[in-house]
Amino acid sequence: MLDQVKTNLLEIKNLRIEATSYPPGEAPRKVVLVDDVSVSVQQGRVLGLIGESGAGKSTIGLSAMSFARGGARLAGGQILLNGRDIREAGAGELRGLRGREVTYVAQSAAAAFNPAKRLMEQVIETSLHHKLMPRAEAEARAVDLFRKLGLPNPETFGSRYPHQVSGGQLQRAMTAMALCPRPDLVVFDEPTTALDVTTQIDVLVAIKAAIRDTGVAALYITHDLAVVAQVADDILVLRGGKKVEYGTTDQIINSPQQAYTQALVSVRSIDHAEKPDSAPVLSVANITARYKGTNFDVLKNVTVDLSAGQTLAVVGESGSGKSTLARVITGLLPASQGRITFAGRTLSADLASRTKDDLRELQMIYQMADTAMNPRQTVGTIIGRPLEFYFGLKGAAKRARIQELLEEIEMGAGFIDRYPAELSGGQKQRVCIARALAAKPKLIICDEVTSALDPLVADGILKLLLALQEREGVAYLFITHDLATVKAIADKIAVMYRGQVVRYGSKTDVLTPPFDDYTDLLLSSVPEMKLGWLESVLASRKMESGGN
Repeated sequence: MLDQVKTNLLEIKNLRIEATSYPPGEAPRKVVLVDDVSVSVQQGRVLGLIGESGAGKSTIGLSAMSFARGGARLAGGQILLNGRDIREAGAGELRGLRGREVTYVAQSAAAAFNPAKRLMEQVIETSLHHKLMPRAEAEARAVDLFRKLGLPNPETFGSRYPHQVSGGQLQRAMTAMALCPRPDLVVFDEPTTALDVTTQIDVLVAIKAAIRDTGVAALYITHDLAVVAQVADDILVLRGGKKVEYGTTDQIINSPQQAYTQALVSVRSIDHAEKPDSAPVLSVANITARYKGTNFDVLKNVTVDLSAGQTLAVVGESGSGKSTLARVITGLLPASQGRITFAGRTLSADLASRTKDDLRELQMIYQMADTAMNPRQTVGTIIGRPLEFYFGLKGAAKRARIQELLEEIEMGAGFIDRYPAELSGGQKQRVCIARALAAKPKLIICDEVTSALDPLVADGILKLLLALQEREGVAYLFITHDLATVKAIADKIAVMYRGQVVRYGSKTDVLTPPFDDYTDLLLSSVPEMKLGWLESVLASRKMESGGN
């Protein structure tokens, strides 16, 4: 038993975390966020926590620091860190261990860094605060970590401000900040979710190497099983605050026992046959555009077509011009050159000059459903606005059409009087789809509509969109950096890089070699749900570069 205590750096036993809900017009009631969860993490090993939103992943991760978000409380169980129950620790002891024995890497590094301070000051701050080492030693350690994490010019990297580095570099800098104090445990909370696949693979490599070289234990929280399979030794699958399955990564990936885990492993099994070309509903011809006040083009001579009832996937990393192309098509950013033809007519470059039919027939669904809906309006009001604006529907006729649309998105009329706060992430996105459909569009631009969703929820949204396309004949321009999504739903693909289309054609043609260098990099960076995938990709790239 003594050996077990020494071996397990972190032991969570029968953890229960609760919160209080205050439903409008009802008495407050207790909500169980985490129910009787037990796990352990050994020194030098990584435990992956996986599950859908609300499963309790981040809540358990934060409990490793004896911390609960506002409104939540650690209601039961033990949290043993280095053999002592930190649930019993006082405020002073907790301040001493947070940042010293256990550190945290947040999902959004951009929001976690102080924009007014240089990176070096923030990376070494905890080490200095806890008096773990003198400034010179802390700075030397930070530079060493910058080098291990593959950051450019490690000796001078720390002199930059957060806005002067890329998202992937900032995420690695946050990893350096977590490792600088030489903690025993690091909690990684969705550290690559907001990154492109090409950036994600670099960050994964850096994190895995840093864990190996420093020997720390880690909790790695994510909803992407393919990602966690590359870094974790063991995986805990969660759903609704309860443990679904717990085992080695090999067992979870290759022989899952529970139906929910099996569904996670087999997600994105959509088989979408390409549709043949017909008369284009959208033609983008030689579009060049730049943002006001800048002297460089963000889109350069872009040409693509989209037929009625087809899906054109526009893929590429952040900054490639995907969303900018959507802004030009919708008229939010007038092009400086080129022409856009839609439904047989030339569209005005400026949104303000477009007709009501132009606006109605070209709709958009946004990435973040949370911010795309007014939280003070009911589902019925949100979906009903385009019905009244475009078709003049009111009263019973409008409500009947709203109910029809709710049935179409597989939610049912019972949601008509709910507010966005009463919906799950997937339900919110379905409401946004219904709002777009209400206008009876010919084209819907889907801007990263599944990137913020869990795999099973995202899979449901994709199947819904395909079913609606089959029924309504609507075309989709689908902006994404998720190649698994592209393979599932696209008829055509346009690969963008630095404002240009570098590869374009049918899904079969674009995904069939030979590839240009960028498309090859993009496709090879999509994590596969198999052990050793990351190492095999790195080995392949090393061979291609001549072993350097």
